[in-house]
This record gives sequence, structure tokens and C-alpha cells, in this order.
Amino acid sequence: MGIEGPFWRAIGVFRVASLAYAALLVLRAGGYARPAAAWAVVGVMAVWTVVMLVPPPAARRGPLLAADLVVTAGCLLATPYAQSGGDILDGALPITATWVAGPVLAYGVARGRRAGAVAAAIMSAADLWLRSGNGVDLASIPVNGAVLMFMAGVVVGHVAQLAREAEERMRRAARIEAAGRERERLARGIHDSVLQVLALVQRRGAEIGGEAAELGRLAGEQEAALRALVQAPPVAEAPDVVPAPGLRGRLRSPARPRRPLDGAGSPETDLTGTGPAEPEVDLRDLLRPYGTSRVTVSAPATPLSLPAESAREVAAAVGAALDNVVRHCPDGARAWILAEEDGGAVVVTVRDDGPGIAEGRLEQAAREGRMGVARSIRGRVTDLGGTVAITSSRTGTEIELSVPVRADEGSERRS
Repeated sequence: MGIEGPFWRAIGVFRVASLAYAALLVLRAGGYARPAAAWAVVGVMAVWTVVMLVPPPAARRGPLLAADLVVTAGCLLATPYAQSGGDILDGALPITATWVAGPVLAYGVARGRRAGAVAAAIMSAADLWLRSGNGVDLASIPVNGAVLMFMAGVVVGHVAQLAREAEERMRRAARIEAAGRERERLARGIHDSVLQVLALVQRRGAEIGGEAAELGRLAGEQEAALRALVQAPPVAEAPDVVPAPGLRGRLRSPARPRRPLDGAGSPETDLTGTGPAEPEVDLRDLLRPYGTSRVTVSAPATPLSLPAESAREVAAAVGAALDNVVRHCPDGARAWILAEEDGGAVVVTVRDDGPGIAEGRLEQAAREGRMGVARSIRGRVTDLGGTVAITSSRTGTEIELSVPVRADEGSERRS
């Protein structure tokens, strides 16, 4: 099971070595007070050791781990049936000896350090009950074994978790590298064929004029969009976008953020039990598809991470702003998108070189029921705890969207 394989093999070696050590102790003690019972317990330990060595790592979960804990605790608590009260009072090791640490290590590898600590506490409690039930003074019981078992469960569980995280990072890096190589291969083929054809169509259309000029302009826009796509850095996972219908004026690329169909998405489970932890998305990956020959997208080199739903809403608000440019600006108008992080907030600015918004026009549109800015832009950002600032003049309009990086900051702003 990936990186866990070496851990399970090491635990198997530990179980076999501990079993041999327990058998050696029985031999040296002459079978203790009751040799038949002692060797019967050792036989059960040997059978269970084989049982735990046979299953593949993927099967060593849930019921099998619980059974491992129960069988090991049973063998430990069977010690009085093999040893006399004097052996226990003299501080002799239980008949299981170090074999009791097997389920502690197994829980640490399979479930992490917390599960390893709980398993160690159960086995230590069984050992404490065993000794106290035979008249041993609790104050005189050595705790070295319990402490070492607890530390083993925590440390092995922590290291196993770190190994799994490192393995996942390596897989992600390998996917990114493979995606980069594939992108380079496709980019070379596209440059030698599609991009050159689109550039030729654009140039010849401009020379011919008329309807051919419009065809050449469209070819130029597609060339710019395709060139931006093949030059964009690869990401580990594709952004959550789906094609949207063609837009009037074709100012922006036909990509729009998608919401989960069930309204909930597939958030990761929060191990603390406080609720689902929503994964983060790099906002740059959702804004890049808007870039065309007339829309320039500028973003920093570092990721702009936002919760997935917040990133989708911000990208949708940017799309609504570009729709307004298409509807209300003359042909040939340009737009610029600037995304940056500023003081715990992600700020996205959409600016155009159109004629601007007349004074009172937004209020009039709201009264007439046209809620594009009020709902599609301002409403989305406000629901995220952010702010929208609109500045307009005769030289163009600028819409600034500011969204907090963390949801709790947005709640503080709203309160």
C-alpha cells in the first residue's frame, strides 16, 4: 500500500522477534508455574502472528486491528494462568513480554499517532490491572514499559503520517511534471500548425477587408487565447470550470466557474470533527481563461489561494463585469484584470477603456430590475464578506473586488 509497505514489514519482523523472545523467556523459566498454560498462550501468540502477517496492507484496517488489540490483551491477561503469584510479585515480565506492542504499532501506522496513543493506553491499562489484581503495590509498579509503548505509538504514527504526506506530494509533483511535458509537446505541435494558420487568417483577413476582416479579427482572438493557454503554467488539478454559451462581442474566453450540482461539492473531511474543511483553489487558474486579445489578465507569480466556493464566486463576478463591458462599451473596447493579495485579502480589479458609467445609472438600472451589478457582482462579493468599489469616468470604469482570504475575517467585517 505505497509508502506504508515498509512499516508493515517492520511490524511483522517485530512481531516474530517478540514471539521468539517470549518463547525464550518461557524456556528459561522452565515453563513458569504452569508450563501447559504458558505454552498454550505462546501457541496462540504464534498463530495470531501468522494471521497478522498474511493479509495485505490494505486489509489491515478496522475489524482486523480491533481483533488484534483484543487477542493481544487476552494473551496478556492470561499471564496469571501460567505464572504464579510469586513470579508476578518478583517483577517477572508478563508472558507476552514485548509482543504486546504489536497492535500499538499497527494502530499508529494505520490510523496515526492519536490511535497509536489510545492503543498504548488500553494495553497499559490491561497491564496495570493485571499487576494490581495480584497484590502488587500500585506505587511500586514500574511505568517504563507503558511510557515506552506510548511513545512508540505516537512516534510511529506521526512518522507514518509524514511519510504518507510526503508520498502524496511526490505524486502531485510527478503529475505536474508529466502535465508540463505533455503541454510542451502539444505546444510545439500547435505552434507549428494551428497558431500559424490562425495568424495567417488574421493577416489575410485584414488585407482583404469586409467580412473577411471580421473573420480575421476572430481568428486573432482565438490565436491569442490559444497562445495564452499553451503558455500558462501547468496545475496539479484542472480548475472547476465548464464551457459557457457564446458571449455577445466575444470579449472574453468562454469559460465560467461551475458550482457543485448538489450545492455541497465534495469537501474534505475535517479530522477535528468541527465540520467539513473546504479545499482551496488558486484563483489565478480561474481568471486566466478570461484572457483574450482584448482582455489582459495580470496575476502574481505566487498562488492566490481561496476556499473553492469563494474562488468560484469571485471568478463569476469578474465574468459579470466583463459581460457589462461587452454590453455597454463600443466595439474594440479593451479590459484589464489585475489580481493580487493585499493584507489578508485577495483584490481583483477589472478596468476597461469604455465611456464610463453615467452618474445615477446603476441606481436607475436597479429600479428597472436590471440587477447585473447589484447581484452578479456586489451581491456575490458581499456574501463572501468582501467589498466592491466602483470608480467611473469618461476614460473608463474600474471595479475593485476585495475578498478576505479566510471566511472568519469576512464574518468579522460583516459584524
